[in-house]
Amino acid sequence: MCTGKCARFVGLSLILLSLVCIVANALLLVPNGQTTWTKDHLSLQVWLMAGFIGGGLMVLCPGISAVRAGGKGCCGAGCCGNRCRMLRSVFCSAFGMLGAIYCLSVSGAGLRIGPQCLKDGSWAYHFQQTAGSYLLNRTQWSACVEPPGVVSWNVTLFSLLVAASCLEILLCGVQLVNASIGVFCGDCRKKEGAPH
Repeated sequence: MCTGKCARFVGLSLILLSLVCIVANALLLVPNGQTTWTKDHLSLQVWLMAGFIGGGLMVLCPGISAVRAGGKGCCGAGCCGNRCRMLRSVFCSAFGMLGAIYCLSVSGAGLRIGPQCLKDGSWAYHFQQTAGSYLLNRTQWSACVEPPGVVSWNVTLFSLLVAASCLEILLCGVQLVNASIGVFCGDCRKKEGAPH
């Protein structure tokens, strides 16, 4: 596969994954689809906005850059212009990888610690001492009275963020290698109107 075609595929995939992360983070802000608990009772990992900032905006940048690197774009014509776009994509991919790692770290911590919820009359991180073992014991989940269904809500959305950020790390790594090859070797696509 040509470096340009690969860049377009990776870029479109990164854009889609970044939008998934942004939506998942937005949903974490409204447990069970309600804003009643948003002000005082969301976990720290939700407020760190890893899906919005790290897996979202920081990955959207390399996604757009990769799509532009794979196209014919306006950053100059011919070999030099394509290599400039590929070089920009190298730096953007490294930036996106950092964002995806941030998203993975915070989301993993959110899964391990669990949500802040009301249990036995007190708001706290009641699953923090379980070191993540609550994930395997669904009978514990119903112990959280408010917000209703918050444990399954957080587990589902943080798991989605973990999976998406792992894919983002992989795709940013692929684009980092692909763009580096594009910088040094150029694109294998034939120029329009060029003699065969």
